[in-house]
Amino acid sequence: MDLLDWHRDRLSARRLTVLIRQLPHDSALNRELHGEAADWSVTDHLLAAAVDHLAAANWMFASVNSEEGDQPEPPAPVPRPSHDEEAAAVQEDEPAPETEKAAPSNVQLARFFG
Repeated sequence: MDLLDWHRDRLSARRLTVLIRQLPHDSALNRELHGEAADWSVTDHLLAAAVDHLAAANWMFASVNSEEGDQPEPPAPVPRPSHDEEAAAVQEDEPAPETEKAAPSNVQLARFFG
């Protein structure tokens, strides 16, 4: 398909929009727009969440069943593409208190649920 057909009025704007929206998740355009996040599917996000929850459950079990001075370190979450970008943005602005967790943004929810 020649994209110059859009300028030659052989390809409608609607058809071009449909073709662009139906590109695969790993296409060059999606990688350019979304970076590494384009490689992550809903399955990948769910698997990372399952690994994080399992690590947290194991950490809680070890914390409860260990001596007071022998507490294990909390597990680090699986790095996600959107997590790296937001962590850099948070560090630039102002460090958030460790006790306060921010709710996920609309962009994060849209990426997670596809």
